[in-house]
Amino acid sequence: MSDLKLFRATNSGMTEVVPRLAEVESDVQHLVETHMETMLGVRFLASEYSTGPVHGGRIDSVGLDENGSPVIVEYKRGTDPGVINQGLFYLAWLVDHKEEFRRLVRDRLGASAAAQVLWSTPRLVCVAGDFTRYDVHAVREHRRSIDLVRYRFFGKGLIGLETVASVSARTSASNRVRRGADAQPPRNGQLGALAAEVDEMLLGLGDGITRVQRKQYRAYQRLRNFACVCPPQKTKLLVYLKVDPSTVDIIPGLTRDVRGLGHHGTGDLEVQLRSERDLERAQDLFRASYAAA
Repeated sequence: MSDLKLFRATNSGMTEVVPRLAEVESDVQHLVETHMETMLGVRFLASEYSTGPVHGGRIDSVGLDENGSPVIVEYKRGTDPGVINQGLFYLAWLVDHKEEFRRLVRDRLGASAAAQVLWSTPRLVCVAGDFTRYDVHAVREHRRSIDLVRYRFFGKGLIGLETVASVSARTSASNRVRRGADAQPPRNGQLGALAAEVDEMLLGLGDGITRVQRKQYRAYQRLRNFACVCPPQKTKLLVYLKVDPSTVDIIPGLTRDVRGLGHHGTGDLEVQLRSERDLERAQDLFRASYAAA
């Protein structure tokens, strides 16, 4: 059970907003599917997707995340010890039916998205009322990318999502992320060293961070991307953050509002790093983006 407590301030004092579970599982599924990109950073593809007569199952939700990784989402109203194994069963089916998934992406999102599907990091997201310590231990023993997400409804119109555990397919159970071990920063002098420092700083923001490598950028992901780092240019390193540019003071030469402008990776705030001093100035922005992911 989550220890999160929510209170509403009133003229007479503080009133606790008591959390509750959904009436039925489908209420959670419908809400997440309707707002999947906002809530999970995943583009919705299909609901109750059939795995065919031989396999004999239906995947609750199928999607594609910000980095092009296939995503299966399974829902449970409360605590269910079978949700992880069920999700892994479907994830194995998905990996064995890559062409069928590509056709689904092409039909829903177009040929360009289908051509960029990243099969190195397929993900399972389990959304449930709660998880046991055995569930958390189980996902850390797997070599798949798995996110356990606890939901709670608060009052009217509020839903909370909390990442209970997050494991990347690229890491071992004993070492969630080996900082710097597989970063492989470009060896181009000062900017190469700066890229290594950025990598260390982003991974050091908290637990449960996954690093996803694409050709054009490296994404740092919690449940959603919170930072995307592009390969160093001649004089600067570009980092894109999930920070609303209208909420920060834009500093010429350091930050730029890129809403509506094409760029690699995700995020509306561009940070331009040329030195360690720039990195120090950007630390609060990194933390704000991580907190929002």
